[in-house]
Amino acid sequence: MEIMRIVITGPVGAGKSTFIRTISEIEPVDTDRKATDDIASWKAKTTVAMDFGRLQFGPNVALHLYGTPGQERFDFMWDILIRKAHAFILLVSSHRPQDFRAARRILAFMRHRVKIPMLVGLSHADNPEAWPAEDIAIALGYRSHHNRPPMVQVNALDQRSVAAAMVKLIETYAKYQADQLNWDAVKH
Repeated sequence: MEIMRIVITGPVGAGKSTFIRTISEIEPVDTDRKATDDIASWKAKTTVAMDFGRLQFGPNVALHLYGTPGQERFDFMWDILIRKAHAFILLVSSHRPQDFRAARRILAFMRHRVKIPMLVGLSHADNPEAWPAEDIAIALGYRSHHNRPPMVQVNALDQRSVAAAMVKLIETYAKYQADQLNWDAVKH
């Protein structure tokens, strides 16, 4: 059985824990605790270490899903979780432009540590205040379509939406693996 480790990351309130709870086949493990800082004014609990879920993906592949805390003070967990990941999803709340800078910092942190496939999941895209995907891409530093990762709308409460995001990430991972094999063949 092959195990593929997927990290779900993003700013506080983007839907990481909900994403994992929605798709996990096991009872997810979480480290949610009562929020005690400025986050407590809009969110009762926050992840302080990680979330963990599992999803069987085909007969021989299991996905292990690791959700990071959203707060930068827990970035040591970001580092631990991303180091052995095969791919990651950056969840961004489409309706909270004040979080785009934090999302960009998380993205830079992850990209500095690993070169693995990823996609951007746009949560809360149904909110009337949601920004268009193109504007969010620019806010994250992707001015050109050439180097932009896939961006998908995702409703973290909807199992089909979360599954579609996971399928897109697996497709992105498979393409990345094929490109790596082709590149290795060219070098030799």
